[in-house]
Formats: sequence, C-alpha cells, structure tokens
Amino acid sequence: MGAIAGHLPTGAQTRLMSAPLVIVGTVRVPPEQLDAARPAMRAMIEASRAEPGCLAYSYAEDVLEPGLIRVSEVWESRAALEAHFASPHIAAWRQAWPTLGISDRQLTLYSADSFEPV
Repeated sequence: MGAIAGHLPTGAQTRLMSAPLVIVGTVRVPPEQLDAARPAMRAMIEASRAEPGCLAYSYAEDVLEPGLIRVSEVWESRAALEAHFASPHIAAWRQAWPTLGISDRQLTLYSADSFEPV
C-alpha cells in the first residue's frame, strides 16, 4: 500500500477500497498559549481518531518554530471527511480558536491515488 499505508494504524490498510484523502498543513498558536491549547488539541485529536473513516489524525509542534502546529490527517473517503467537518467536536475546536489565539490555518487536501515507500 506504500508510504501512506505504512503510517496508518494497524488494520487501516485493509479498509482502503479507494484512494484515501490526505490533509497536510499548519495552524499557528501563540507560543505563550500552547499549554492552554493542548487540552483542546488533545480532545480534537481523540474525537477525530474515533470517527468512522479516520485512518490517521495528528498534530505536531514544529521543532524550529514555536507555536507552529503541523497537521496531518488521512481519511478513507470524501463522505468520512464531510462527516468530520460537520461533527460537534470540530465546531467546538473552531469556536475555541479566538480564545486560544489560533490563526493562520493553512491546510491542503490531496487525493492519494498513488503512493509508494520512500
């Protein structure tokens, strides 16, 4: 299944019937707000990973740029992604952005119709 499948949770590779959708990008959190933002980020990650069709979901702080959060998601289908966008936890997450100072959302959606190990 290639590089993407190699990073998916156990069992996710066998569920792929069509090309998965991959979201990669960043959001910014003021460095002084990182501790306050972590519980909201954790709740978002845990709820997203529990959704049907979520194959992978993670946030990671950039080592060189404090407050730059790297986002990566893998979704089984467009329907799963649309359900995610309509979920209560994503609404709560976005509602928390002004309080936490989250800004500069830069996410790109890719269709992974071809992939291989690198």
